[in-house]
Amino acid sequence: MNPRCDWAKEQIEIDYHDNEWGVPLHNDRKLFEFLVLEGMQAGLSWRIILNKRQDFRKAFDNFQVEQIANYDIVKINELCSNPFIIRNKKKIETTISNANAFVRIQKEFGSFDTYIWNFVRYKPIQNSWKTYKD
Repeated sequence: MNPRCDWAKEQIEIDYHDNEWGVPLHNDRKLFEFLVLEGMQAGLSWRIILNKRQDFRKAFDNFQVEQIANYDIVKINELCSNPFIIRNKKKIETTISNANAFVRIQKEFGSFDTYIWNFVRYKPIQNSWKTYKD
């Protein structure tokens, strides 16, 4: 087993750490999901987001980027009144804006995966850090 980072304390964080965090990903829907969740996390703890993850999936149409790119004011208001997700209107509007940018990238590069992995020549960067101070 790989060493576990200090931030993974609760079971939901441990499961995320051990099964998802740092694992190479090549699925556009999942990449968009993480983009949205990371944006929603700004100023909050990752634990809060992980605990709301299923609610985010339901509220945001399972992160189907084409659907989200077409959200209108009615959908924005619905999301802003959903007590199970982060209801910050700016974060919701940014999610829609990011969905539109994501779709444009998919059209230009064939997939978001191709676009993003090109920056590291399609190989994960493996750092040799021993401690958090490194």
